Amino acid sequence: MPHLQLRPARPDDVPLILTLIAELADYEHLAHEVKTDAARMHEHLFGPRPYAEVLIGEVDGEASGFALFFHNYSTFLSQPGIYLEDLYVRPSARGVGLGKALLTELARLALERGCGRLEWSVLDWNEPAIGFYRRLGARPLDDWTVYRLTGEALANLGRRT
Repeated sequence: MPHLQLRPARPDDVPLILTLIAELADYEHLAHEVKTDAARMHEHLFGPRPYAEVLIGEVDGEASGFALFFHNYSTFLSQPGIYLEDLYVRPSARGVGLGKALLTELARLALERGCGRLEWSVLDWNEPAIGFYRRLGARPLDDWTVYRLTGEALANLGRRT
């Protein structure tokens, strides 16, 4: 039985985190959208105002996955929540329980921090992930559609007065 260990990311993990993000982007066919760099990642995770947190998952002492998450807020619940931005387990470590361990730890943190929910998005073609999430008891929010402003559209709206 492999030994699983979870730990909060440290500043010296930034290169590892960037590698895991690149691997996730390749898996999701979104490598062309990755614009991050070590300096920004370090600032946003470990700077004076951290915007996100990362859990590193290890299998037999080898970094094999991560979860990047941050707090959001539900006005309806009047409680904070945790939004899971990225969850990734390297193919060589799939099936040993690391993904479940990462989500279990996030659920534990959510309860410890008084959060009312843990949520995330999944690509609609990612059947292995969808099945995994359903087996854990997660349910899709089919009545919600995600909208996003980036790049030029974000800049244009932000400049309007």
